[in-house]
Amino acid sequence: MKQWGFFFLLLVCFGLAYVKIEPFFGPKVERQNYDQYENDKVEDRRISENLPKKEITEEQIYQGNLLLVNSEYPVRPESIKSDVINLSTHNELTKGYVLLDSKIYLSEGIARRFSEMITAAEKEGVRNFSITSGFRDFDEQSVLYQEMGSAYALPAGYSEHNLGLSLDVGSTQMKMAEAPEGKWIENNAWKYGFILRYPKDKTDVTGIQYEPWHIRYVGLPHSAIMKEKNFALEEYLDYLKEEKDISVSINGEKYSITYYSISQSKTINVPDNSYFEISGNNIDGVIVTVYE
Repeated sequence: MKQWGFFFLLLVCFGLAYVKIEPFFGPKVERQNYDQYENDKVEDRRISENLPKKEITEEQIYQGNLLLVNSEYPVRPESIKSDVINLSTHNELTKGYVLLDSKIYLSEGIARRFSEMITAAEKEGVRNFSITSGFRDFDEQSVLYQEMGSAYALPAGYSEHNLGLSLDVGSTQMKMAEAPEGKWIENNAWKYGFILRYPKDKTDVTGIQYEPWHIRYVGLPHSAIMKEKNFALEEYLDYLKEEKDISVSINGEKYSITYYSISQSKTINVPDNSYFEISGNNIDGVIVTVYE
């Protein structure tokens, strides 16, 4: 009888462990087991010797969707998205949400992804979204800083809003911290490449108070990895720098992500027949993401 009790307890423990490994509501990010991953890295290095090489310029450190902008690393002119538009003149991109005023700007590419996300939220019955702020140029940021002070605004060049990748999202019904829109964004934005840039539990990492309205585009697979590991952008970039190479599978799609320090090398390996993206980190290197 004691043996049956022991086996039952063992089965319960296995069941609890399975639930912990496969959370129901989070992104399914799978990392290869260590031995297989190390074998694949050896094989990847062997293959990479025959891959085409691409020269990376120092300017590319300051371009892309993974740029870190904070009190240490400001926005450079070459970092600003080149496709910034006035949203009020593009009705096809503003369906399903309202604009606070007629002078809200954003990267067109990011606006399209945001529109896709709002469409998905609407299908789930969450539909009272607004955009209260988007891209700001340095002059506008400077005026805001002078008017609001350091407690509520950042100096020109030190705000993510100066990139074109970030926006402030509101609810037309209530504060985002309490609104269904805020909860939906927190749980689902990662699926569309967005992150909640200043979470409640990361103020010591970001140096910024909790902002449930401020979202930032980083793109998949990065948003899914950050959600699964509970990383702020600072932590994620440190993680990539430490790991150098990672391979992940997210909901069946495979990705390889490689960090290159530009101080050590100015040539990177690029795939011949795969789609890939290159983004700087705004610090010292670039991240190459291959969609396999």
